[in-house]
Amino acid sequence: MTDLGGSAQSWSLVAFCSVVTLTLLLCVLTGPDRDDLEEFYTGYRTLSPLRNGLAVAGDYISAATVLTIGGVIALCGYDGVVLALSTLLSLLLLMFLLAEPLHNTGRFTMGDALSRRVPGRAVRITACAVTLLSLIPMMIVQLAGVGQLLAFILGFSDRAMQTGCIAGAGILMISYAALGGMRGTALIQIIKTVMLLGSGLVVAVLVLATFGWHPGTLVDTAAQRSGTGQAFLQYGLQFADGPHPGLDMVSTQVAIVLGGACLPHVTMRMYTAGNARQVRRTMSWAVSSVALFMLVITVIGLGATALVGRERITAADPHGSTAYLLGARAVFGPDVSRTESLVFSTVTTAIFLTLLASVAGMTLACANSLAHDVAASRHSGMPALREMTLARAGALIVGVPVVLLAAVAQHRSLQPLATLSFCMGASAIAPALVYSLFWRRFGKAGLLGTLVGGSVAVLVLMSGTRLVSGSPASAFPEADLNWFPFTTTALVSVPVGFACGWLGTVLSGRRSARRARERYAGIEQLILAGPPQRRPSWSDND
Repeated sequence: MTDLGGSAQSWSLVAFCSVVTLTLLLCVLTGPDRDDLEEFYTGYRTLSPLRNGLAVAGDYISAATVLTIGGVIALCGYDGVVLALSTLLSLLLLMFLLAEPLHNTGRFTMGDALSRRVPGRAVRITACAVTLLSLIPMMIVQLAGVGQLLAFILGFSDRAMQTGCIAGAGILMISYAALGGMRGTALIQIIKTVMLLGSGLVVAVLVLATFGWHPGTLVDTAAQRSGTGQAFLQYGLQFADGPHPGLDMVSTQVAIVLGGACLPHVTMRMYTAGNARQVRRTMSWAVSSVALFMLVITVIGLGATALVGRERITAADPHGSTAYLLGARAVFGPDVSRTESLVFSTVTTAIFLTLLASVAGMTLACANSLAHDVAASRHSGMPALREMTLARAGALIVGVPVVLLAAVAQHRSLQPLATLSFCMGASAIAPALVYSLFWRRFGKAGLLGTLVGGSVAVLVLMSGTRLVSGSPASAFPEADLNWFPFTTTALVSVPVGFACGWLGTVLSGRRSARRARERYAGIEQLILAGPPQRRPSWSDND
């Protein structure tokens, strides 16, 4: 399918094995070497802003970003560019609104940040449940993509081989999370980000050189070969077959902007910075890296359409998930030299590492929440060794079902699962964080109402979308339960999540509101400005 021949496939296989061996070794070497929770959960907050920023960018540039947004750019043009900009806007929202307050109030998990405002085990358990609901669907998507990616690159189609690849990748993701902790998974994210940006820049430069360094020529050629004419350059093509394409696009953007900024595996990176200044510098590096990659993926996605054409892209995958790889391959022309094969192998290896790194980070976030928010909150004063052991066991408890579900779901449409994760982040987690950090009156009833109400709204509404049933490209095309008029739920579920938090707070009574205001007054300085800095002592002789 890649038309690279045995030599390039051999290069790719060697590169995959080398990267897996190297990253696993580095993960073991940089992982925690003592029974210290600070080291396992945050790496002692010793990551420099550059390294931490690259790790945050790595969490944002997931396989869903590379493959899904790349495919939308290749097939739908303008709509894909808007989604890429929405991803960048999501990171800017995290940077300017949530990053420093989360760093100031959180310690290890999202449950820490929420329970700072509303203490209680019920809050922690609910936060853990929402963490699992928001991340496990995305983990299944990423892990199922490993088998499809290797089948596409290495040219095999046997289902048993693809399932074996998923199982092998699952073992790696559990090992990364359990052995490496925060510092080990951060190192993998850094390596992945550098490889992805470096190889992507090379391919993007070659694409622009092919079209005479003129972006307008690239865009015009892509529009001509897209099969959609001028609609390729207009808003709404992605959902043109739906009843409300404009509102569908707005709903998707809301899910990406709010959900991407609040997913737990991203927010946990805010706890690894040493102080507020490092948080700001970390986010500056992250925004710069993601902005550069959004530019790269736009060029490569348009290049795939201009060089390969829509028919070949959809023949390889109806959703265009392989467009990034097809564009990288097509830019070398029909005859591929050894150097070009090596460059393409770097591209494929970077995407393979992207899949592994993203799943490892999500596994760590889920395992940390299980150990810290559920187990440790039940037994106060739990020894550090026991909590770390529970966190490592949590990686196994989460990882094994994810591997099994990925093996079952790999040949169905995975778009509903990715959409579910972002909608959960936008509808349950985002309202909970915003209210907890900035609303004085917000109390326990409002917090639980937001987390539970937003989650239930997403799960109920998602069952009626065209992504689940009612269309040939849905996860269950043989069924027809399509009763919800939009493709994503955010346009309805996000207001429901905020409304549940407001309603729960208003109905909780004046006494509860007074206690909430008093508690907020006690931690307001911490939320907005961080812990007080120790001033230097001055003597008369100075």
